[in-house]
Amino acid sequence: MIRCMAIDDEPLALQQIVTYINKVPFLELVAQCQSALEARQYLEQDTVDAIFCDINMPDLNGMDFVKSLATPPLIVFTTAYAEYAVEGFKVNAVDYLLKPFGLQDFQRAANRLKERSLPPTPPKEESSSDTDDTIFLKTEYRIVKVSISNIRYIEAMSEYLKVYIEGDSKPIITLLSMKKMEERLPEYFMRIHRSYIVNLKMIQEVNKNRIIMDKDTYLPIGDMYKDAFQQYLDTKFLGK
Repeated sequence: MIRCMAIDDEPLALQQIVTYINKVPFLELVAQCQSALEARQYLEQDTVDAIFCDINMPDLNGMDFVKSLATPPLIVFTTAYAEYAVEGFKVNAVDYLLKPFGLQDFQRAANRLKERSLPPTPPKEESSSDTDDTIFLKTEYRIVKVSISNIRYIEAMSEYLKVYIEGDSKPIITLLSMKKMEERLPEYFMRIHRSYIVNLKMIQEVNKNRIIMDKDTYLPIGDMYKDAFQQYLDTKFLGK
């Protein structure tokens, strides 16, 4: 429930707001006041979640009243003067009801109050099913869709790359830099040589300074990349 206060110096206008609040299931009227000064006294003793507040009132107008609150609740302004609208939103008002307004307009404002009072939705954790596992590569006159997890390794060839795919006898040749490719690949890919990026999940064997992908494919480990690759091996190695 949203605990509400209604403030209006005109008795009929105040009664209308009270009636409308009682018609909305998620609103609870806890106080009704005929001046901002009376409302301030109430707030010194208790708190509310939202205030429906008239602007044009004697002694202290609604706008100045809201600005004077150290921690104002959610505010919906009600007034017969349209020129207050811009100033109302400057104080982060949820809505602005221009008199005379009906139940439908009031319900709209109430719904906005409800939206603003809900706790923020935590960001959704990305699951493996949500992860985009595809890239598109331009080769010759075609654009080819590639599943990243099916890439075995990538070889640099001047300004081009050879992308070797699991199950394909020929690589995809595309005009692309190694740096650009590295930025797009997930963490299970590693640069092992100035000319090679390898899918760590598809390594079959490591023999001295070579990675063996299969019986016909041996990839060199460059001096600049030995330490990083060894650190990776250390996290996976079982034995003495």
